[in-house]
Amino acid sequence: MIGLAIAVAWLGFVLHNVADLPGQTLLSAETLFPSLVYVALIGVLRWSAWPLFGWAVLNGVGGGLLSVLPFPFLPFDPVQSFSHYSFHVIYAATQIPLAVLTFRRARQPQAL
Repeated sequence: MIGLAIAVAWLGFVLHNVADLPGQTLLSAETLFPSLVYVALIGVLRWSAWPLFGWAVLNGVGGGLLSVLPFPFLPFDPVQSFSHYSFHVIYAATQIPLAVLTFRRARQPQAL
């Protein structure tokens, strides 16, 4: 189940970047480097689920929700529209299964 949750979380992240941000591809730095973090954290999962849990929470809260708040230090490209906010909702929602499953695994490693 965690493998499926990782795939869903990563796809939500990629959907946001590639479909909603101008000029992004899978090999763009904004997509490639976080994807490599997913791969590294999958390797760490054998020993601890906490790093992957933290990554899911960071993506869900930071990338999914906080980045849509009108902070003056954040660039607003693309323009903050209903469509763009919709991608952020999808991005945040796709992180929830991973956060829940990794939290459970971190609390009770033998259960999953």
